[in-house]
Amino acid sequence: MSEISGDAATGVKFEKVLSPTVARVRRRRGLRGPNGEFRITPLLFMAVPLVLLITLTYYPVANMIWYSFTDWDGISLEKNFIGLKNYVSLFTDPRYFQVFFVSLYYFAASFVQMALALYFATILSFSTRFKNLFKGVIFFPYLLNGVAIALMFLFFFRPGGTLDATLAGLGFGPASSHPLWLGNPDWVNVSIAATSVWRYTGLNFVLFLGAIQSIPDEIYEAADLDGANSWHKFRFLIVPGIKRIISLSFILAIAGSLSVFELPYIMTGGANGSATFVITTVQQAFVFQRVGFASAMAVVLLIIVLLVTVVQRRLVPDDDVALN
Repeated sequence: MSEISGDAATGVKFEKVLSPTVARVRRRRGLRGPNGEFRITPLLFMAVPLVLLITLTYYPVANMIWYSFTDWDGISLEKNFIGLKNYVSLFTDPRYFQVFFVSLYYFAASFVQMALALYFATILSFSTRFKNLFKGVIFFPYLLNGVAIALMFLFFFRPGGTLDATLAGLGFGPASSHPLWLGNPDWVNVSIAATSVWRYTGLNFVLFLGAIQSIPDEIYEAADLDGANSWHKFRFLIVPGIKRIISLSFILAIAGSLSVFELPYIMTGGANGSATFVITTVQQAFVFQRVGFASAMAVVLLIIVLLVTVVQRRLVPDDDVALN
C-alpha cells in the first residue's frame, strides 16, 4: 500500500512538473487558453490576410474560370454561357497554342541563368577578392525596373548599336553584316531570352548564395580532412545541401518561361514571332475584346503550371537533407 501511495505521489509531482510545459505547447498549437477557453485573438490576426487573399486572389480566379465559359467581351453586361467552346477553339486552332513554342527559348535560358547563378554563388561563397563588389554587380540588374531594362536593350540590339559596334570592334565583321537582332525571327527570341538571363540571374544568385552559406563550416573542414577537392565539395556537399532551393528555382523557371510578358511586349510588341502565350492572351482580351476566350487561355496556363509543379514535386521530393 505504501509503494502504491509513493508511486501515486511521484506521478502527481511529475504531472505538476510537466503540466506547465504541456499547457504552453497546447496554447501555442491551438486556439484555446490555459483553462480551455476559446481565444479569438489568433483568428483576428488571421482575418485580415485571409480576407485579402480571398478578395485579391481566389475571387478573381473564380471569376476568371466563370468568364472562360462565356462569350463576354469585357464591356457589355451580358455574359452568355457557351460551355467549352472557348477551350475547343484554343486547342483546335494552332495559331493560339503554337505560341507555347516561344516559351522554349526562355525555358532554355532559365537553365543558363541557374547555371551561371550557381557558379557565381559557389565561387563567391568562399574567400574571393572583392567578392562583395561582385555580389552587388551580379544582383544589381534584378533591382532595375523591367521597362527600363527593355528600353536599354532596345538601344543595345538596334542596328549599328552597342552590340553591333562591340562585335565589329572584336573583328566579327562590319556592323552592317550583323543580323537584325530584334527584326529577324531567327534571332529575336534568342536576343530577348538573353536579356532575361541578364536580368534574373541575380535573383537565383541570391537564393543560391544564402543556401550555400547556411551549410555549416564544420562540414567543409571535415571534407578537407578527408582530402576532398573543390569538385567533390560541390557535388557531395553543396548540391545536396541546397536541393530545396534548386527545386524552388526550377519551379520558378518553368512558371516564368510560360508567363513571359514584360520584355517581349515592350521590346517588340510580340512582332516577328516573339509573341508569348501571355502576350497573345492580353491581345485577345484588350485588343480583340474576347475576354471569355482570353480567360480560357489563362485557365489553361494556370493548369499547366500547376501540373508541372506537381510532377516536379513528385520527381524531386522536398525531403530533409542530412549531410553526414
